[in-house]
Amino acid sequence: MTPILLIPGLACTAELFGPQIPALWPLGPVTVATSTEGDSMAAIAASILRDAPPRFALGGLSMGGYLALEIMRQAPQRVLRLALMDTAARPDTAEQSALRRTLIERSDDGDLEGVIRQIAPNLLHPDHRDNSVLIETQVRMGLAVGAEAFKRQQTAIINRIDSRPYLSAIAVPTLVLVGDRDALTPPDRSQEMAAAIPGAKLVVVPNCGHASSLEQPEAVNAALLGGWRAEPRPAPPPLTAPPHSPPPPTAHPGECRDPDSHRLSGVSCGKHSCGRHSV
Repeated sequence: MTPILLIPGLACTAELFGPQIPALWPLGPVTVATSTEGDSMAAIAASILRDAPPRFALGGLSMGGYLALEIMRQAPQRVLRLALMDTAARPDTAEQSALRRTLIERSDDGDLEGVIRQIAPNLLHPDHRDNSVLIETQVRMGLAVGAEAFKRQQTAIINRIDSRPYLSAIAVPTLVLVGDRDALTPPDRSQEMAAAIPGAKLVVVPNCGHASSLEQPEAVNAALLGGWRAEPRPAPPPLTAPPHSPPPPTAHPGECRDPDSHRLSGVSCGKHSCGRHSV
């Protein structure tokens, strides 16, 4: 089974992937990353990688997709499969960055809830913009993230680099998914990424806006399950011992016989301080 790491979008928590977690679990244990540590894509991605499994399938929605692309630059050897959902490789336009700065100012002035309520309807298909359940979910997540983290995330988005030059280097099975009425990262942005990533599969979800994981969860689940059942990149060959290597030392009673293996796996034997692995 392959560990799965999902990265939520701006002002979102693990609740963004509530419908996906149980659906994906048969493929492997699912973790939702925290994307609030740092005020640049590089710093946030590094914090996510610090706590991630050694190798994993990676999915990101919106800002989570920006971070997934940054992770592909920092540690491509750790990613087995990739899903880029309702996101883009292009940086912000000047107009988009100016709007983000206005929202930061309002949030700094104590109006984070008002900011989220303004944003939330635009995340949905036009026919769903009065869906109070989806709106309140967005508000609840935004307030849980908080104004300080919201500011850091917006700053990271404003300053992110153009990822288009790096797309052709992605060498893992990749799903690119977008809602057909995504107003924030329109389908042409996903078409651009899918055309540039070798072998990528493009899925356009009908009757769906930007928040696809919540708005059309069954379609998103089906796309992820179908895309991630593809064969992953083979793992690197195991290390071989040099010729005539000496026998391993004999451990004394109560002593860990193989601290290195515990340190690499992150599993403690209870006899030696071998390290840990946290997700």
